[in-house]
Amino acid sequence: MPFLRRLLAQPYALALVLLVLGLIVTALFQPAFFTGRTLANNLRTFLPLILLAVAQTLVVIGGGIDLSLGAILTLSSVVMVQTFGQDPDPGPWRTFGGIALGLLVATLAGAAGGFCVAYLRLQPIIATFATSFVWAGLALWVLPQPGGNVPLALQNFVRLQFLLPFSLWVVLAILLGWSWFLATPWAKHLYAVGGNPQAAFTSGVNVEGVRLGSYALAGFLTGLGAFFLTADIATGDPLIGGPLTLASVVAVVIGGTRLSGGTGGIVGSVLGAVVYYLLKNVVALGVFNLGLSPQWQTLIDGTVIVLALATPGLLRRARGRA
Repeated sequence: MPFLRRLLAQPYALALVLLVLGLIVTALFQPAFFTGRTLANNLRTFLPLILLAVAQTLVVIGGGIDLSLGAILTLSSVVMVQTFGQDPDPGPWRTFGGIALGLLVATLAGAAGGFCVAYLRLQPIIATFATSFVWAGLALWVLPQPGGNVPLALQNFVRLQFLLPFSLWVVLAILLGWSWFLATPWAKHLYAVGGNPQAAFTSGVNVEGVRLGSYALAGFLTGLGAFFLTADIATGDPLIGGPLTLASVVAVVIGGTRLSGGTGGIVGSVLGAVVYYLLKNVVALGVFNLGLSPQWQTLIDGTVIVLALATPGLLRRARGRA
C-alpha cells in the first residue's frame, strides 16, 4: 500500500487519523450528522475557524504566532454589523461598505500586531496577547452588547448551494489559492524567514516586510472569517471570537505545522479545524451518553486539547528514536 504509506508520512497524518476516528464515532452515535443538510450547516459553522486556522498557519510558518486573531474577528464582525445598520435591506452601498470596512479593520489590526513584532522587535506571544485586549476593548466600545442586524441578502448568500455547499466551495478556493501562493517568491521568503531569519536576511530577504505581510494577510483572512460568521449567525456579539484563538492554534498543531516556524501548510490546518469540532462533538456525545454533568465537558475539552497539542511532539520524538 505505497499510497497509504505516503499519506501517513505527511505532516498532517495525525489530523487524518483523528478525522477518520472522529467520523466513525460520530457516525455510531449521531447518524443524522451525515445527512446533506446537517453536513452543509456544520461546514458553514466550521468555516470561520478554518479561515482562522489558515491565517494562524501563515503567521506560524513565518516564525510567529498571533494570539489576537479571535479579538480581531470580533472587532471586524461588530464593525460590519454597526455599518449595516438596523434596516434588513440597507442597500448595496451600506452592505458592501460594511464588508469592506470590516475587512479593512481586520487587515489593519493584523498589520499592527505584525508591526509590533517585525519592527518593534517584541515577542510575538507578548505583542499579540497585548493587542488582543486592545481589539477586544474596541469591539465592546463599538457594540457594547449582542445585537445588530445583518442584511437578509448576506444571510441567504452564505447558505447558497450549487452542487456543493457554498462553504465547501470557499474551502476549495482557499486550497487552490494556496497552490498558487506556494509558487510565488513571497512564499519562499516566508518559509525562509520562519526557518532561519538570520540566513534569510543575509540572502537579501526583507525579513521585517515578510513578517509584517504575514500578519496583515492573516488579519485579512480573519476578516473573511468574521464575515462568514456574522452572516451565519445574523447578528453581532462583542465576545464571540475569544475561544477561536486557542482553537486556531490547536488546529495548526494537529495539522502538523510546527510552532517553531519554517514548515507546514494549510492543508493540515484545514483538517485540524474540522478535527477540532469533531473532537468537541465527540466529547459532547460522550458526556451526554454517560449521563455526566455538563460541567465535566469543560474539563474533558481541556484534557483533549492538551493531548492533541502534545501528541505531534511525542510522535516526532518517537520517530527520532526509531
